Formats: sequence, C-alpha cells, structure tokens
Amino acid sequence: MRSISGIILMFLILFFVSCGPSQEDRARVKLNQARIFLQNQDTSQAILELDSISVLFPKAVYSINAAKTLKDEINWDILQRYELELDSAKIIIEKFEKSFNQEKTEFDRYTQYIHKRQIFDNRWNKSFLKVHLDERGEIYFSSNYYGDQWINHTGIRVYDNPDQAKTERVEAGDANNHRSDFMDGKWEKVTFMDGNENDIIEFIANNTSRRLKAVFLGERYYYIILEEYDKRAFFEADSLSKAIKKQQFLEKEIIRLQAALNIDS
Repeated sequence: MRSISGIILMFLILFFVSCGPSQEDRARVKLNQARIFLQNQDTSQAILELDSISVLFPKAVYSINAAKTLKDEINWDILQRYELELDSAKIIIEKFEKSFNQEKTEFDRYTQYIHKRQIFDNRWNKSFLKVHLDERGEIYFSSNYYGDQWINHTGIRVYDNPDQAKTERVEAGDANNHRSDFMDGKWEKVTFMDGNENDIIEFIANNTSRRLKAVFLGERYYYIILEEYDKRAFFEADSLSKAIKKQQFLEKEIIRLQAALNIDS
C-alpha cells in the first residue's frame, strides 16, 4: 500500500508541475516587465530583464526572439542619441580649445592644455591660482606664491562669504610642494590633485561673477583677489575637461553599441 501511495503522490506532483506556467509564460512576464521599465525611462533595468530571459528560460524561443528584437530597438535609439551628444561634445571642445595652447614636453606623458591667460612667463612674479588640464580631461590646480618672505603655505581657501571651498593640506617635503629663491623673491608652488583640491575648481568655475578671494594657508597667511581672467580660465578648463571626458565615454559606448548591432563603424 505504501508503494502504491508513493506512486500516486509522484504522479500527482508531476501532474501539477506539468500544469504550471510554461517557460514561455514566465518569459512573457519578464518581457512585459521590461516594457514597463522602458515606459518609466529605466533603460538599464529593462535591458537586464531582457538579457535574463534567454538565461532563465532557454526553451522560450518566441520570447527570446522578442527580447532580442526589443533590445536591438533600445540600443539603436541609444546609439542615435549618443551620436548626437558626441557631435555636441566636439563642438564644445572646439569652442574652448581656442583659449588654450597645447604643449607636450619631454617630461609630459600627455599633451597639456595651457590657458593663454595663465602662461607662467607672464605671471612668474605674481601670486595666483593656476588651473592644469591634459588631453585625457584630467584637471587639477596649483597655488603659486611670489613675495619677499616665506609663508610656507600648505593649503588654499577660496571664498566669498558665506560660501567657501578649502583644499586638503599638502605638507612641506611632499613631491607636490615646491619652494625656491627666485630672482629677488621667494617662490612657492603647491599642486593640489587626486582629491586634495576638494572642489576648489568647481567652486571657482561656478562662481565667476562673484568677487572671489583666496587665502594661502601656511605659517603665514597671504590674501589675493582672483583676477577675472583667472576665474575665466578655471571655468573654461572645467568645461573643456567635462567635454573631453564625455567625448571619451561616448566614443567607447558608440563602438560597443555598433558591435552589438553588427554595424560597421
């Protein structure tokens, strides 16, 4: 009796399993969910749903083909949008590049963008903030002090009350903290990069119309008012940096999408 009961139970289980939703039915649910994500402008999640269908339901041939078709349509729309955005980025780059000289010395790994209003030969005896940019779109800045006595500065604060931005400290002896006797004065240069700049560049770039001041923070304090052309240099370098990085991202994505759609570049 026990063996008969076991056989009956097994047949009942198989019956209910066979009567459950098919792979095609379950795949169709995923397909509909992907369409809902698309309606909500969540393209990334929609693509994840579509990609999962062939993995989870390999026998759902109809839904797999429908998912591929829908994904191709999504990628085609993204490709067209990215191509337009790339054209816009190139226009921005062309516009702002005119404000820079491009140089690459034997010591430079990448071509440097030097703003025409911040050439050191014209500013060597001035205290100012200089923005630095290279062909990768990497951006940072340096503080350049020139005076008759050492201030031994290790940081910078830029402000227009009540708003301000302040760097991290770059201590004396650090590779990015330089000083020397220069002509009849004292010259100090501190480079703030790799996060040490703490949004100083963005702060200046976003506030070019304000009367920004900067204080060199060290054993002594030294105050300057940022020149209009220096604020402009920060704005243009920041804009160029973002456009260069956007161009790089878009070019990689366009190549990826063209490969996914079997389109020759």
